[in-house]
Amino acid sequence: MADSIKDRVADAAKNAGNAIVEGAKDAKDWVAEKTGMGQKEGCAPGSGRVEERMDVIASCGKKVGVVDHVEGGAIKLTRKDSPDGQHHFIPMGWVDHVDSHVHLKKNSMETEQGWKADASMCGTCGS
Repeated sequence: MADSIKDRVADAAKNAGNAIVEGAKDAKDWVAEKTGMGQKEGCAPGSGRVEERMDVIASCGKKVGVVDHVEGGAIKLTRKDSPDGQHHFIPMGWVDHVDSHVHLKKNSMETEQGWKADASMCGTCGS
């Protein structure tokens, strides 16, 4: 009888430990997604490679820019295709998927309100 109680306590402790590990992994993934960090440079999650001259399309379908290049975990948009003639940076964490275009998780208004003037500022960008 004492052995069965020990076994149940050991199983409960093991299950609790597994739940903590799984929760920590989920938290790490959540933070990486929200900050745009943890992505390999130039790669979007579960998709193709972000390349120069690709159109960047917001979730609402509006084109918000063209890729100049990837810099420090952020996509630098060309000045020529910018509404204000300036470079803008968006975190890789905002990328939903890549095919012949870069598709974002954010709509155009959210994208334009949240883009940054410098790639280093994208480490603090939320998703």
